Amino acid sequence: MSPLPGSPTVAPTAPGRLPLIGHAHQLARRPLDFMDSLRGQGSVVRILLGPTPAYVVTDPAVTRKVLVTEVDAFAKGGKIIDALRVFFGDGLATIADGDLHMKHRRLMQPMFNKAHIATRGDVMIDHVRTATYAWTPGVARETYEDMNDLTLSTFLVALFGSGLPAHVEEEFTGLMPAIMRGTIRQTILPGWVTKLPLPANRAHERRVARLRALIDQAIDHHRAQLAAAPTASEAPAGCPAHQSAEQAPGGGLFSTLLTADDPETGPLSRQQLQDEAITLLTGAIETTGTTLAWALYEISRNPKTEQRLHEELDAACGDRPLTQQDLAALPYMRAVLKETMRMYGPAWLVTRTTTRPVTLDGHPIPKGADVIYSPYVHQHDPEVYADPGTFAPDRWEPERAKGVNRSSFLAFGDGRRKCIGEEFAWTELLIILATVLQRWRLTLTSAPPRPQAIVTVKPDKLSMTPHPRTA
Repeated sequence: MSPLPGSPTVAPTAPGRLPLIGHAHQLARRPLDFMDSLRGQGSVVRILLGPTPAYVVTDPAVTRKVLVTEVDAFAKGGKIIDALRVFFGDGLATIADGDLHMKHRRLMQPMFNKAHIATRGDVMIDHVRTATYAWTPGVARETYEDMNDLTLSTFLVALFGSGLPAHVEEEFTGLMPAIMRGTIRQTILPGWVTKLPLPANRAHERRVARLRALIDQAIDHHRAQLAAAPTASEAPAGCPAHQSAEQAPGGGLFSTLLTADDPETGPLSRQQLQDEAITLLTGAIETTGTTLAWALYEISRNPKTEQRLHEELDAACGDRPLTQQDLAALPYMRAVLKETMRMYGPAWLVTRTTTRPVTLDGHPIPKGADVIYSPYVHQHDPEVYADPGTFAPDRWEPERAKGVNRSSFLAFGDGRRKCIGEEFAWTELLIILATVLQRWRLTLTSAPPRPQAIVTVKPDKLSMTPHPRTA
């Protein structure tokens, strides 16, 4: 018997499930192709993660209901959030919805306003220039690793100030890829497997513990900097007005959290500071570094794009070094970065958990179910983006971009859980890409990279050779 018109119908189940593991093998072996294939199954598609059902939303309009218009029915949660919470703790990205989330967001918001970020811009530029000018002309480099290392070290300078012990940066860079792989493993495997005392599970726990120890060292370093900074009354006679700790050369954005004092609960605890620092650093490395690596690859294979970028940079800076004020004069570079984010992520899979029974596009979803959406799938929708597999920065020209549904570009999320660091991410992306392109032209040395879905959509192998250029 057919359902009555307008009555709820059970969401279709994706083909190809196996006993016990469901669709986990497809998510492990060909995650991007599998997720993209679900668009043809319907706007809401049921998959199985082990024996547990989850519901994948493939229609941007339905995703907007999840993130914005019916947000109270979809809490931040699901298997990937549970796995991330193992090492994020209750940082802003994983903390449960409600008053606590809003309190943390209010405390952190001053870190990421434009004026505050601008105090660190030229310090970040100097750091990137020093790091990239040390490259050897004509010698191939591992570009994905380079961009992750550069993104991390630049963010550390912005966040904690200068002088951070070198081993903290080096160990963090080495730990993060393994931690991310372990997190994805915990996401796609049945829960009982991840709780067994297996070598892989124990190694993941050890890495997370070491990560927290490193973050503790970074926090202590920054506290010491704040304690050593002169107060206004201690400033030598004749000096200009005293700078804040954030504006001083050795300062950092993290001072905002170290000095935050909530009227009801007081300052953040050591555990809360750890959680927020890990959340910020992890987000900075995975998303920004991956975007920069793909951008350099696409620029290298699109000579007209490269030429236009060079012309824009030369018009803005000439033969002098980049400054913070120059970033506003680089609209085409911003379009190149936005198109890179559209094609390659940053995140490819995000989960929510229903807080009550809901109906999505005519399909009933029970309370407590995982609901999944994929920015990658939405940003490759041929109904929204003509020829979505083609790198085309011009699609972000102001008039053309007006036709793009806002829920079809989700690089920074949407709604009340939208990425708080979006403004900082744009600043760091522009600083690093502009500084690299001012000095170098990069040519591909390895075979064309293939996308790999880990937490972000990263290149499997990307080796490029730097060649000097002049304005």
